[in-house]
Amino acid sequence: MNQDFNFFNVWKDFYSQSSKFFDEKISNDFPSQGLGQVLEMNLQFKKMLDESTLRYLEFMNVPSRHDIANISSLLVNVDAKVDDLEEILEEKLDGQGDQGSMQKELATLKKEMKSLDQKMDKILSFLKSSEEIK
Repeated sequence: MNQDFNFFNVWKDFYSQSSKFFDEKISNDFPSQGLGQVLEMNLQFKKMLDESTLRYLEFMNVPSRHDIANISSLLVNVDAKVDDLEEILEEKLDGQGDQGSMQKELATLKKEMKSLDQKMDKILSFLKSSEEIK
């Protein structure tokens, strides 16, 4: 071996050059590029996984999360419409209840008027008979 060869100096040079290289790469755009690529791969993997899951669920005839969300929104809409119809029906029934009570009141008024008419007839007949007596 050559006596001028110093392993420590070689290691020191390699360390300083490699640290400069990593410092330059890290200071430039290495982390953002690396993270961007990792995120892009993660996004593509998730997209592939979602699509394959949807295909599997369709094949197995099982509803997906999207299908269940659509059904839920449709049920909420139907429930709201049923509530509206119940309110309209109650208003109509209340209106008919008022008409029924009005008809009952009219019937009682007619009866009272008939009884008053009969009493007036009796009074008139009594007055006529009292005039004839005089």
